Amino acid sequence: MDADTIRELFQDFGPVDVRRMFGGVGVFVAGLMIAIVTSEDVIYLKADDATVPGFRQEGLEPFTYATKTGHHTLTSYWRIPDRLYDDTEELGRWARDAHAAAMRKAAAKPRPRRTKRKTKR
Repeated sequence: MDADTIRELFQDFGPVDVRRMFGGVGVFVAGLMIAIVTSEDVIYLKADDATVPGFRQEGLEPFTYATKTGHHTLTSYWRIPDRLYDDTEELGRWARDAHAAAMRKAAAKPRPRRTKRKTKR
């Protein structure tokens, strides 16, 4: 899936940045990643405790990838329902929820402590 197609899919959400990463792409809004698009063109949206139940209710799974020792599951990104590829309005609603999850995650991160600079005398 190319960057223009991804932007078109997310048009009802609003403008997104698309960046290549790890064989797929990341979908970003104001520096926050809200989605992963795999090399197989599968979209996974950012999720948290507030949004995971909606994915589970749809029978969806979190993002999983192969490693040298098996598979790793990334529970913070969940596959979108297949119908959303044809319904950009509904995808926009799900993407807004993903953006909210990304903002909650960013807000919960501890801020780096600022060190006091020594003044020269």
